[in-house]
Amino acid sequence: MTSQRLRTAAPLGRVSTSALAANLHDAPSGAVGDLRRDAWGHGLLTVARALRAAGVERVRADGPDVAVVEELGLTAAADEPTLAMPRVLGLPGSGGEPVLSLVAPILSTKRLLAREGVSYGFIHRAPTDTRVALVPGGYAQGVVRALGSRGHVDVGGRRCPIIGRVAMDVCVVDIGEAPDAHPGDEVVYFGAGAVRDELGEWIAVTGLTGGELAARIGLGVEREVVA
Repeated sequence: MTSQRLRTAAPLGRVSTSALAANLHDAPSGAVGDLRRDAWGHGLLTVARALRAAGVERVRADGPDVAVVEELGLTAAADEPTLAMPRVLGLPGSGGEPVLSLVAPILSTKRLLAREGVSYGFIHRAPTDTRVALVPGGYAQGVVRALGSRGHVDVGGRRCPIIGRVAMDVCVVDIGEAPDAHPGDEVVYFGAGAVRDELGEWIAVTGLTGGELAARIGLGVEREVVA
């Protein structure tokens, strides 16, 4: 993971088509998919095509999207029970494979000496000398403020804490003495690596549902569809 450099200096949502297909392999005949709010922030077209490939023919969609799904050969349904979308999207506790992961590049690193503080109000002060990284992703992109000093990210395969307050567009991560963490290297917030199931921790911290968190994030960042 340390060798992978992101092309963007902003958070990126990755949507896995293989995870979608795996979660949909046993979709029941006659099932209705739920594509509202851009398929819970996972991308209407991507999820619609996966549903169609799995044999799902009817979906619920927001009004402006009805024409789009019908062009894909799907039929818009109204007020009907839908598939268990948390499992289709691999949200925490559903038993499915995570479909959405959130990644961002390290912008910079610096030494933080014992008792020095970080972020607004210096609510976190380093207990010992360490290194920290500035990483894109803040409450404007759905990385909610409550995760300050409570959330974790994956840095080079290690689970590292977010420290201090989460800002509008960035947060600070304690990377310790890791010699292989450099600007441009990929950090994972959830959905893969050491934080594959981290969205479950976000649920516990915020009191929001997995669907609410995923939709807010997916709608707030650029998305990339991967296999």
